[in-house]
Amino acid sequence: MKPIKKAVIPAAGLGTRFLPASKAMAKEIIPIMDKPTIQFIVEEAVAAGIEEILIITGRNKRSIEDHFDANYELEDNLIAKGKKAMLEMVESTSHYNIQFRRQHYPNGLGAAVLEAKSFVQDEPFLLLLGDDIMVSDEDTALSKALIAQAESTGQMQIASQTVPSQDVSQYGIITTEKAGDLERVTRLVEKPQTNQVSSNKAICGRYILNPEIFAVLESLPANDQSGEIELTDALNILAQEQTIYDFDYQGKWYEVGEPLGLVKASIQYALKHPETSQSFKDYLQREIIPRLKADDSQK
Repeated sequence: MKPIKKAVIPAAGLGTRFLPASKAMAKEIIPIMDKPTIQFIVEEAVAAGIEEILIITGRNKRSIEDHFDANYELEDNLIAKGKKAMLEMVESTSHYNIQFRRQHYPNGLGAAVLEAKSFVQDEPFLLLLGDDIMVSDEDTALSKALIAQAESTGQMQIASQTVPSQDVSQYGIITTEKAGDLERVTRLVEKPQTNQVSSNKAICGRYILNPEIFAVLESLPANDQSGEIELTDALNILAQEQTIYDFDYQGKWYEVGEPLGLVKASIQYALKHPETSQSFKDYLQREIIPRLKADDSQK
C-alpha cells in the first residue's frame, strides 16, 4: 500500500436536524465552543500526516470555504491591535492544503465519496465523516492509528465502536471474524433492525479506502430502503472479494451531526478549554448539579 497522504471529508448534507440554524449556514460551521466542528475533523487529519484534503460541499456550504480561506481585513485588524495569539489562530486555518468540490445533489454517502475519484486517483485515502468527532490521547488518535494499521497490513480499514444492541438501527453495522491478531470485516449492513444482525459494532466515521471503491460505487444501484447510493453497500461487496480490517476504537466518539451529540461535545470541550474550564466547573457545581440532585430526589 502506498503511503496515505490524502483525505476526503464529505460535508454536503442538508443538516435538517439543525434547522432552523442550518437553513442559511453549513451545519459543519456550527461551533463547539470557539471552533467549527469541521475544523476538528481537518485538524485530526493533518495530525495524522495527511497532506492533501478534499472537502465535498453542496448548496449553502460556502461558509466552509470561507472559514479555511485567508481573511486579510481581519488579519490586518488583529495586527494593528497587537493581538498576536488571535492572529496566529486565524492564519492557521488558511494554511491547510484543502480543495473543495461541490456535490450538486446529495444522494447518499456513496455518491459523495464518488465525487473524490479524480482527487484520489490511484492512491489509498482516509475518509472522515464530518458528523463524528473523536477524542483520545495524542498517541492513540483514531486517524493516526488507523493509517498505521492500514500501512502495516496493506488493507482497507473500517473504524468501529460497540454500541448498545437496541441502538444498532441508527448506524452502519459490521460483522467480523478473527484474522490472526485482527478482526476481518465479513458483512456490513446500513441501519439494520435489531433482529437482522448479531453484531453491535457500529461504524464510527473513519475509513481507509482503496481506489477500487469507485468502480463499485459507479455500478451500484440505489439502496432499496434509503433510495441513495450507500457506501456501506459498496464496502459489503468489496468485503466478499478482499480483506477489510476492523479497527476497534476505544476513545470518545461524539456524534455532532445531531443536537444532543453537539451539546455533549461542547460540554467536554468547555471542561478542557483553558479559558472556561474552571469557571464552567464552578457553574456546574453551583447551578446544574444541585438541580439534578433535586430532580432525582423528587422521582
